[in-house]
Amino acid sequence: MAPRENTFETTPDDSARPTRIVVVGGVAAGMSAAARARRLDESAEIVVLDRGEHVSFAGCGLPYHVGGEIASADALLVQTPDSLRAALNLDVRTRHDVVALDAAARTVTARTPDGDRTIAYDALVLAPGAQAVRPPLPGIDSPRVRTLRTVPDAVTLRGWVGAGARRAVVLGAGFIGLEAAEQLAAAGLDVALVELADHVLPPLEAELASLVRDELTRLGIAVHEATAATAVEPGPEHDVVVLGDGARLPADLVVLSVGVRPDTAVFEAAGIATERGAIVVDAHGRTSLPGVWAAGDAVVSTHAVTGARRPVPLAGPANRAGRQVADAILRPATARPIPPAVGTAIVRVGTLAAGLTGANRAELDAAGIAHHTIHLHPSQHAGWFPGATQVHLVLHVGEDGRILGAQAAGADGVDKRLDVLATSIRGGLTAEDLVDLDLAYAPPFGAAKDPVNLAGMLAANVLDGTLRLWHAADLDDVEATALVLDVRSAAEFASAHLPGALNVPHTELRARLAEVRDAAAGRPVRVTCQSGVRAHIAHRVLVANGFDSASLSGGMLTLRAALGRAADARLVTEEVLAR
Repeated sequence: MAPRENTFETTPDDSARPTRIVVVGGVAAGMSAAARARRLDESAEIVVLDRGEHVSFAGCGLPYHVGGEIASADALLVQTPDSLRAALNLDVRTRHDVVALDAAARTVTARTPDGDRTIAYDALVLAPGAQAVRPPLPGIDSPRVRTLRTVPDAVTLRGWVGAGARRAVVLGAGFIGLEAAEQLAAAGLDVALVELADHVLPPLEAELASLVRDELTRLGIAVHEATAATAVEPGPEHDVVVLGDGARLPADLVVLSVGVRPDTAVFEAAGIATERGAIVVDAHGRTSLPGVWAAGDAVVSTHAVTGARRPVPLAGPANRAGRQVADAILRPATARPIPPAVGTAIVRVGTLAAGLTGANRAELDAAGIAHHTIHLHPSQHAGWFPGATQVHLVLHVGEDGRILGAQAAGADGVDKRLDVLATSIRGGLTAEDLVDLDLAYAPPFGAAKDPVNLAGMLAANVLDGTLRLWHAADLDDVEATALVLDVRSAAEFASAHLPGALNVPHTELRARLAEVRDAAAGRPVRVTCQSGVRAHIAHRVLVANGFDSASLSGGMLTLRAALGRAADARLVTEEVLAR
């Protein structure tokens, strides 16, 4: 889908070199814009206004201070107003809450401890970020309920942990919620994690999210999925979080992390164009008001794959957009456009890393983009080298072979593969291009066929018809209409298999084709193994011998993960057979 573009007229004032640049918001996008503007123009007066006490802080590090992995809150302060003045001659004013914008007069009004101040600008950069969503629940204003968006938030929560809090409830299992839950559990608290969606980390495909849930459970975190808080009942000693399914969770502290929304009400009131509360900008960050640019979490971004329009509250895109807005203000003739967002993100949960880039299955379906989904489970480095562990990969590929999205989970090597795949999406690479990537290899680091190369090979096989897949979502139909052929060893088969499946190890298949044909009795054959490798070999043998065959994407590893807690009820084990 071609991204929709916004175009705003450039006024004569926009093209004049500004002598005073005012930036609203002093964290990622705002401070990047201010710093870049100074490097481009030593003579400009650059004023940064922020309502908080801190600027240029590491928001992504806040959960790690709560749990004590980052011991000092000072470590989160990348810069201070004094250091920014000394290094870049920036006039950074904290506790300046911008409450009005007059585009005609080119002024903003800031509420400060010393009263309201009106500040003129030649160019204005809006980077107000986002604010935490606070659902209208009874008791949500309890003093034990805290969001995790600022350094004071983290310091307060860390203080409660140090003062002896024993039980925590985290509402929302997105990236911040997962990090907060992990850190609180590591600090010794009993933690409950609550998520309204069907699974934790909702943007992740369910078959990978189940691995995250399993790791949370291993850490001792109680996971409540497909439910939400309906009330917080404050008490003298602790609060109780009441869930929609009737559960009652005692809590000495509650972390509220159910989402964010653009912090743009002041600028909407001033007439700036928005979509669902987010500021609309053109390719260079220019807003609908003359002399005003915007960047960061409060801005509408166009997804690079689907064309969907929504804010992307991620630090990397915000920092880069701030830099490019400064270029658009001070070097408009050569400024590069801000690219559509790919949306790459990763999280650590215990010993597991999980992340994604590009579009997921639901986003592709919503955009009407036809695609293939493949699953694979290669080792992160040479399997024969000590320390090999699996990287669980999901790849979405368009009918034309373009890489549309990727997700991964595992103990090691996840970030490396996601970064390569994110680069592939940005570069418009195809599955066949992945096959040809020349990636770093030595036994401790990778394999001669890197997981990314293998993903490309698998996707290319699907695209050219060498491989036909069936998926976990097809299980009901497959069980009703096809023969399931399990080509694992007899011992693997006995450990867990689909009911009614025929077990023929792949090394015996050529000699037992007649047995398969009799069992199929004219039905299609749907092959499975542990991860998909042996099933692919068997599939090629079956196709060569005239069978209607398809291989289970990702094998039993993916099927088990997709079934999640229902796996034990759907699979037959040797123990069950012995009863």
